[in-house]
Amino acid sequence: MIRYLRSVRLKPPLPAGYVAQLPVVRCLAAMGELPLFPMTIFVGENGVGKSTLLEAIAVAAGFNAEGGSMNTSFYTVQTHSPLHESLTLVRGTKRPKDGFFLRAESFYNVASDVDRLAELPGGDRFLQRYGGQSLHAQSHGESFLRLVMHRFGPEGLYLLDEPEAALSPMRQMTLLRALHDLALAGSQILLSTHSPILLSLPGAVVYELSEEGIEPVDWRQTEHYRVMRRYLEAPEQMLHYLMED
Repeated sequence: MIRYLRSVRLKPPLPAGYVAQLPVVRCLAAMGELPLFPMTIFVGENGVGKSTLLEAIAVAAGFNAEGGSMNTSFYTVQTHSPLHESLTLVRGTKRPKDGFFLRAESFYNVASDVDRLAELPGGDRFLQRYGGQSLHAQSHGESFLRLVMHRFGPEGLYLLDEPEAALSPMRQMTLLRALHDLALAGSQILLSTHSPILLSLPGAVVYELSEEGIEPVDWRQTEHYRVMRRYLEAPEQMLHYLMED
């Protein structure tokens, strides 16, 4: 399997403000370098900085901060962190033929930009790359999957930030299979998620991010999996604990 991005390093000067206080930034500074793999998953509690790190890697790699391909240039409000300015990406010998940064929170804006470009000369052919139908003309989850199925292809670099936000458990399994097939076809996948289903991506290296560090773990050892399993095995007990005064 191919690694277009082999690792990420934090270089001086460190970003100022709140970004410097994120656990992921402090831990990356202590590590010096974080290896990236054909399928790399970031998981951790809210606030540790996993989405901030994925966003910074995407911007440093040449993607639009709000999502899209490397040719996407729109923006609505520039709210992304300056972390990308402090990152060095160690690239492999091969370059990806394609790529996309998919993030749940700004997917609406990406879909609107696709519609805009589809109105330009040659727009029908452009829209075929997204399934031949406006992404706004489908449910949120359907448009997510249609984009992955039609826009993503072999030998690409694909970064996905919490894609489970739009997907039912069954659709998450569909996405799981699609990501696995993309990796077998020479693509590199970087994924930030809270989903135990997506954490089980076969062959993926899972990094658990916390206040203590960035550690590669078996996906069954992540807090997300353990909490979900404990809840599903004994929901009444968990509910009693949650609801007591």
